[in-house]
Amino acid sequence: MRDWLRLAFARSIVCRGLVYSVVVGTVLTAINHGDSLLNGQVGSRHLFKIGLTYVVPYVVSTLSSVAALNSRTE
Repeated sequence: MRDWLRLAFARSIVCRGLVYSVVVGTVLTAINHGDSLLNGQVGSRHLFKIGLTYVVPYVVSTLSSVAALNSRTE
């Protein structure tokens, strides 16, 4: 577990995850919440969902990057 966390918080993994999160999260936010954003009808429920829209790509990127690095060393 300690090795997994070390890899997950490595600078290159975090930076890659953040880039993917911004790109994918923005596209998904535009698709899923664009109409609400343009109409100014964004409440706390929308903000929570938009936040998750950015978190999910970060988590997926981190999990797959760590898994790829672990499989390479095995």
